[in-house]
Amino acid sequence: MEEFDCLKLENQLCFPLYAASKEIVRKYKPLLDKLDLTYTQYITMMVLWEEKELNVKTLGERLFLDSGTLTPLLKKLEEKKYIERKKSMSDERNLIIKITPRGENLKQEAKQIPEQIGKCINLNEKEATTLYTILYKILEYEKNEN
Repeated sequence: MEEFDCLKLENQLCFPLYAASKEIVRKYKPLLDKLDLTYTQYITMMVLWEEKELNVKTLGERLFLDSGTLTPLLKKLEEKKYIERKKSMSDERNLIIKITPRGENLKQEAKQIPEQIGKCINLNEKEATTLYTILYKILEYEKNEN
């Protein structure tokens, strides 16, 4: 291996991860435009469809997002009346996010998105499962490092 081969783009694990992620998010855009959601708003709503209510810190941990990213995102979702933000009764420093009925109704409109995305990604079920496992292994390592 040459001295600077480690700096070739084709030798970087990060590049295909970045490029693939960008392309997948691009495929989501027309589907999410119909719901008036960005990708980050969509994944936030996915957590809320599952949990119904949780604090900002837990939401950030689930989405690997910091509060600086979450705050404007949550304000937009609140403006759209998909969520409510309120201070915790037990600790006013703790902000609770709760899905609204309107936000819950959006779930029905979004339910076809995973299947539509699955159709435009060229992986069989075994490959998708393997990739999923590897990606979460990387994310767990990152979580444990911080």
